[in-house]
Amino acid sequence: MELLGVLHSIGWRIGGRKGLWCAVSAVLLALAATLLGPASGAAQDPSYRLGSGDQIRVMVFGHPDLSGQFDVGSDGRLALPLIGEVRVEGLTLTELESAIVAKLKPDYLKNPQLSVEVVNYRPFYIIGEVKSPGSYAYVSGMRVVNAVAMAGGFSYRARENQLWITRAGSGKKEAADQNSPVLPGDVIEVPERFF
Repeated sequence: MELLGVLHSIGWRIGGRKGLWCAVSAVLLALAATLLGPASGAAQDPSYRLGSGDQIRVMVFGHPDLSGQFDVGSDGRLALPLIGEVRVEGLTLTELESAIVAKLKPDYLKNPQLSVEVVNYRPFYIIGEVKSPGSYAYVSGMRVVNAVAMAGGFSYRARENQLWITRAGSGKKEAADQNSPVLPGDVIEVPERFF
């Protein structure tokens, strides 16, 4: 109600009824751009693999009762209305769409149309010689330097030029530098410097 009052007063100041519609249209366009604009980051990467801790939005067109936001459980499964659990661990978004369509198509819907997107990514972890080791929310386009900054920076004992990342999907530990990309679920290790 408060927003409508503000829009109404702005619109009348701009130019009466026409100004009101301009103000409402501007807010609706901004909202649509925010909600429908292109998503960025790991979810748009066709090779991004889903895992435990991701939050997914499933939209089945024409069936709001089958749509919603769902968390990938610790067992790597997604519990969906009507069709039950779907194994999603290690799947791409395209593979997940196909798996859901396959479960809906034979018994429930003739030609299901749906979209799947990541709403929230699983966290990444940083351990070792940083001021606040732990888990942190993933931000798209993140680099190791950003992750270290989120963890309060390097400790005075940190070996800043020899870092390690254990990749979530493969479990492979690889050498990294401060410009290396970080993905959801990765574990960054900052070793101690020896004097």
